[in-house]
Amino acid sequence: MKHTAFTSKAALAGLIILGACGRADHLGKPPSFSPANESSEHVAMLWQGLPQDSQPRRAVDSASLWSGSQQSLLGDRRAIKKGDIMTVVIEIDETAEIKNDTARSRSGSESMALPQLLGLPQRLDRHLPDGASASNAVELGSSSSAAGKGSVKRSEKLELRVAATVVDVLPNGVLAISGSQELRVNFEMRELLVSGYVRPQDISRQNEITYDKIASARVSYGGRGQITDMQQPRYGQQVLDAILPF
Repeated sequence: MKHTAFTSKAALAGLIILGACGRADHLGKPPSFSPANESSEHVAMLWQGLPQDSQPRRAVDSASLWSGSQQSLLGDRRAIKKGDIMTVVIEIDETAEIKNDTARSRSGSESMALPQLLGLPQRLDRHLPDGASASNAVELGSSSSAAGKGSVKRSEKLELRVAATVVDVLPNGVLAISGSQELRVNFEMRELLVSGYVRPQDISRQNEITYDKIASARVSYGGRGQITDMQQPRYGQQVLDAILPF
């Protein structure tokens, strides 16, 4: 029993410590920025992979105005290789409304009467209690009805722009991108994260791409800080909501 009680107390203490660690970062101070030199974007900029062109070819291209390299006057400056940066434009203005009505009803009745069946009902009536009769042997009736209504209505509007880095170039030429942005105002940190896969031909001449052209797009817009803590229920309340059956 002592070992069980000790285990329960240790588990409760661990839960309390785990809940406090989430707020320890901005306890009495503004939230800390995420280390920029530990992100996948920083790694992609450091290790861009092998160059696609040989050194003599690059020297000739840099001396020509009509070169196709990104450094030339008329070159294509869109992100095409690992470590390049592009702008992701997130403009979401969507409204969805779904409404369903369902109604169903059914009724049925069955009856069977035996007024004259070889005189059997009359003979049975003699042995039945007062008021009972066998002339109407069986009579059944049933009815059922069901009705249901459901509706969904939601509206989303979001306009954001964030710079994303090409973190990998897949064998089929598709670019894997990842971008993050953090903005701290007083004691609240606003975070914007975006990732996904884009085709080089979908990138505009302004080196921009809209979110609807990003495959497996993952966009997160949120924050952390003292205001966010007040908007979230306590960890104990969340645990009780998960385990209580009522």
